[in-house]
Amino acid sequence: MPKLKTRKAAAKRFTATGSGKKIFRRKAYKNHMLYHKSSEQKRRRLSHIALVHESDEKEVRLMLPYL
Repeated sequence: MPKLKTRKAAAKRFTATGSGKKIFRRKAYKNHMLYHKSSEQKRRRLSHIALVHESDEKEVRLMLPYL
């Protein structure tokens, strides 16, 4: 059976937790145009990592077969 290919765009965006059971991602809206966003918003809501929702986890795992 041939090797499976990893979707490189997904590999740059998603990482497994230490146990490998969950997948986490970075939150959106913290790349550019940060000057008009409040520091509270940037610190509280955007700085933390988030877990991928259970309903989307299957699709992410298909894109990353060796995760």
